[in-house]
Amino acid sequence: MQIHSRQIIGASDGPHLLVTGGVHGDEFEPMAAIRRLMREVDPAKLRGRLTLVPVANEAAFLRGTRTAEDGLDLARTCPGKPDGSITELTAHALSQIIRTADFYIDLHTGGTIMSVLPLTGYKLVPDEAIRETQRRMAQAFNLPLVWGTDYRLHGRTLSVARDAGIPAIYAEYLGSGLCDPAGIEAYVEGCFNVMAELGMLDRPRPASRVEHTVDDFRESAGHMQIRNPAPITGFFEPLVQLGGSVKAGQPLGTVTDILGDNVVAAPSQETGTVIVLRTFSRVHAGDTLAVILEEV
Repeated sequence: MQIHSRQIIGASDGPHLLVTGGVHGDEFEPMAAIRRLMREVDPAKLRGRLTLVPVANEAAFLRGTRTAEDGLDLARTCPGKPDGSITELTAHALSQIIRTADFYIDLHTGGTIMSVLPLTGYKLVPDEAIRETQRRMAQAFNLPLVWGTDYRLHGRTLSVARDAGIPAIYAEYLGSGLCDPAGIEAYVEGCFNVMAELGMLDRPRPASRVEHTVDDFRESAGHMQIRNPAPITGFFEPLVQLGGSVKAGQPLGTVTDILGDNVVAAPSQETGTVIVLRTFSRVHAGDTLAVILEEV
């Protein structure tokens, strides 16, 4: 299995930074941002090595969907298998690339069905030095929310980095099947900011855009796919907005059956801020409708 990548070798010694996008095939801002980095990073001004992977999950991208034809989520399949299905093979190859890096950034969005409040996240690993490095990288990336979550979740790209002792962060920026120019710009700027933080290039640090920093050590914090499930299969109409506040028990929206005879409210399980909201109206029972950043 080959994952297409581009390496930029700096004019002097420095760390090896890996930046990946397209772990899910329907997340487009990361792909465009990484291609811009290929054009805009000047090797003469770079210290160290930069590996850029714009589309990690090519099989899913060519289908225009989150996953490849085997239906497995690449971000739940790492470290994969050298002789498995297409996603297991991709996970194995991607994990090998991750283990070569000194630092890692994985760029995401909400794909075609979700919108995510712009954030940078990292795992609250036990190693204090790695945890602090990740926090610095996340702060430097300069999105409004910095979110530290449960390090014990498995199958992720950041799980591979965790097990290899590699400081790693991920980023999320809107989604809904669009390719927002503001998201592309934020991702390009964020990667340059982290490179400067790591001493890979000289660049003035911009004014901080970070509004909230939350370290949530609770079990399963950060597992977005298990929050606020749809009560029935049908048509979802949200009653909240991305970035808005909700209280536990307050309706996030309603799900209606095909004829509209059965309208079921979907109450929030938590009190806090809506950081992920479903924007694709058709839902199956159990699908996540929203993720709430709880008041910790």
